Amino acid sequence: MTTQLGLPEGIQACLFDLDGVVTRTAVVHAAAWKATFDAFLRERDGADFRPFSDSDYDQFVDGRPRADGVRSFLASRGIELPEGTPGDPPDTRSVNGVGNRKNELLLEKIRTDGVEPYEGTLRYIDAVRAAGLSTAIVSSSANTRDVLHSIAAEQLFDVRIDGVVARERKLPGKPHPDTFLAAARDLGVEPSRAAVFEDALAGMDAGRSGHFGFVVGVDRVGQTDALYAHGADRVVKDLAELGGNT
Repeated sequence: MTTQLGLPEGIQACLFDLDGVVTRTAVVHAAAWKATFDAFLRERDGADFRPFSDSDYDQFVDGRPRADGVRSFLASRGIELPEGTPGDPPDTRSVNGVGNRKNELLLEKIRTDGVEPYEGTLRYIDAVRAAGLSTAIVSSSANTRDVLHSIAAEQLFDVRIDGVVARERKLPGKPHPDTFLAAARDLGVEPSRAAVFEDALAGMDAGRSGHFGFVVGVDRVGQTDALYAHGADRVVKDLAELGGNT
C-alpha cells in the first residue's frame, strides 16, 4: 500500500539529499570537479591527458565527501597524493588541496550564477510536512547551510546532517549509510520507517546498505537503470511524480 505521497504505509520521515534533489547544484558541482581535475591532469600528463568525464563524475565523485571524491577518482587513474590537511591552499598537490581547489571554483560559480531550487521538490517537502512526516537534509557538502539559506529553505528540515556535521561526528560519507542513519537517529525514527531521496549512485548504495524503508532515485541525467541497479525502489524524474499537494 502506498500513501498519497507515493510512499509505503508506515514511513515516518523523509531524508533528502541536497545537490540534484533539492537544488540544481549537481551540474555546478560536476563543472567544478571537471575544471579542477582537467587542470590537474593537464599539468601532470601534458596536452594528451585524458579528461575527466561524466561517467567519472557519476562513478567516483557524485554524492561522496570532497576528499573521498578526490581520492576515488585519482585512484581510478592510478594516482596517489599525500592527504595533506583540511587547511591546504588550493594549489597544494594533496588530496585536501585538490578538494579545496574544487570548492573554491564551486563557490565562485555559486556566487556568479546563484542557486536554483527544484520547485517540484519544495512543493513535495511542503506536502510531506503537512502530512506530519519529519524531514532531514543529508548532504556531503560543507556548504549545505549556506545553500539552503540562499533559497530560504532552512525551515523545511528538522535535522541537518552535512559535511560539517559528518566531520564533527567522524561519520564516513556515502556510499556508507552512516550520515542517513544519523539523520534518522536524530529524528527518533527507525531506518525501516524512513525514506531516502537521492540522485547519486553512492546515495543509492547508502540507502540500500542502511536498510531504509524506501529509497527514491531522482533521475536528472538519464541514469534510471543505474539507479535501480544501485538499490532504488522507485525512480522519478521529479518528486512531483510521487504525488502530494504538488
